[in-house]
Order: sequence, then C-alpha cells, then structure tokens
Amino acid sequence: MSTAPLNRSSTVYVAGHRGLVGSAVWRHLEAAGFTNLVGASSSEVDLRDRAATTDYLRTTRPDVVIDAAARVGGILANSTYPAEFLSDNLRIQLNLMDAAAEQGVEKFLFLGSSCIYPKMAPQPITEDALLTGPLEETNIAYALAKISGIIAVQSHRTQYGRHWISAMPTNLYGPGDNFHPENSHVLPALIRRFHEAARAGVDEVVLWGSGTPRREFLHVDDLAAACLLLLEKYDDPAPINVGTGEDLTIRELAQIVADVVGFTGEIVQDTSKPDGTPRKLLDVSRLRALGWEPTIELRDGIASTYRWYLEHGPMV
Repeated sequence: MSTAPLNRSSTVYVAGHRGLVGSAVWRHLEAAGFTNLVGASSSEVDLRDRAATTDYLRTTRPDVVIDAAARVGGILANSTYPAEFLSDNLRIQLNLMDAAAEQGVEKFLFLGSSCIYPKMAPQPITEDALLTGPLEETNIAYALAKISGIIAVQSHRTQYGRHWISAMPTNLYGPGDNFHPENSHVLPALIRRFHEAARAGVDEVVLWGSGTPRREFLHVDDLAAACLLLLEKYDDPAPINVGTGEDLTIRELAQIVADVVGFTGEIVQDTSKPDGTPRKLLDVSRLRALGWEPTIELRDGIASTYRWYLEHGPMV
C-alpha cells in the first residue's frame, strides 16, 4: 500500500481543470498548499488527440495525474449523442493513462460516475455491485466508457504495480456547472428553469418524468476534498464511492430549487418523459472509514450555486 501525504511541491496535473470538477480540485489543492499545479484547456490540448496528450505529459512530467476531464451531460445529451459520449471518453481516458504510464506516473486518480452501476442495483449501492446487472439505457455509452476506465486503472496496477485508483462520485453540482437548457444535468437545469420562470412571472414549470426517482447530490467542493484524501490514504484496485449517503426525490429537489430561486408557481410533472433509474444512492461507508465526511448541506450548496449563476450567467 502506498499511502502518505503528497509533497506539496509535486507537479500535479489536473486534467479538465476548467470544468466543474477540475476547477474545484484545483481550488482545493491550491488552498492545501500545492505550489506546482499544471493544466491546459481543451483548446490548448485536445485530450482526444493521442499525440497531443503524449506531448503534453512529456513536457510537464507530472508526479500526480487527476483525471477530471470528460464529455458529460444529462439524460437528453446522453440519449442524443451516445457515439460521441463513448468515443470521446474512451479516448480521453486511454490517452491520459498511456501517456502517464510512459512518464512513470505512480499516482493517478481516475474519476468515474455512479452511472457505472446496474440500473436495478440494491440500494444503497456498494462498490461490488459493478458489472452485476444491466445498465440504465439512457446513458449506457457513457457508463461503459467509465467502466472501461476502471478496468484500465486495475490493469495498470496488476501489470505494472502502479498506485493508480478510481473514485465514483454521485451527482455533482456547484460553481462552474453547465446550465445549458438541454445538455445539463438535472440540478443546474432546474436552477436555470426556475430562475427564468420566476423572472418571467409564469404560473407553472413543467418537469420531465414523475418526480419520484430518488437522487443523491454532492457539492463539487466536497468531492475535491475527497480527491486529495484518496490520493493520500487510499490504494486499492476497487473503485471507491464518493457521495453523501442521503437522497431525495426529484420533486423534493425541485421544490428546494424553486424556494431558493423564488419561484412561487405550480410544478407540473410530464409523465410521458423518461425518469431514468428509479433510485441511485451510493454506499459511502468505505470512504467514511478513511475519515471523510461531506460538509456542505444541499440547500446551502444550491443557494451558493445560484449566487454563482446570478454572477456569471448561464454561459449559453
């Protein structure tokens, strides 16, 4: 087992450092005293390009790699662009891992997603549920790409003895989120919809599905803290869940968002639209055993994310 505090002068490459997760990881590492963080935007280094990825790691020679780079989206985006979700994510992951292996990187953290687990997995979902049943149909391409990333991490550990690990976060939100009206995840989509409805003075907001599916939400700053803890305290081939261990219905979530935003109209469910997985709650006992706990309550996190949205706009 290779568990020890990271040298704060280590070169740490945060792939995807401009995104929701990567930017939070960068903020947390800076606050923790890391002095040699490196990153490149997708316009500077396209991680889908194998040669460009290899050249970048040859130049930066990182000691640690955190893979927070991915093509992501909600149910609609996953259903509409499955070929791109599979191809882009596979290429990003494998290019990064192969380039890191070439440079002899001993510490690599691969970030996946809770969608890797079977659609009807027993709740709360333990890590050993992986590959025990069919996946949710609406995001199967993305899920398979992330499962492949886990297998790649395990393969590098088995074949080369590297201290590479993978973590599976639950649904994430926070500053820097994607608030696109069609391609965003449920929580930022709700923030934008209720904000626009409140400002327009409309009487009702229509939401997809029945509102009964249960979901778990983790503020991205809590995930960032978990990432550093895992790099220093976790060294195991099995993926490890990162979540709050608590969930709520989509309807309950919508009501919290409406209250925070100031929407006072009616919330109507369009039951002709898909619900997705009926429940997705992670068992986070393994992570808690390492001494980690989430610190940001959901309503507080939504309120701070909404303030960020008001300051920065939807970006689309």
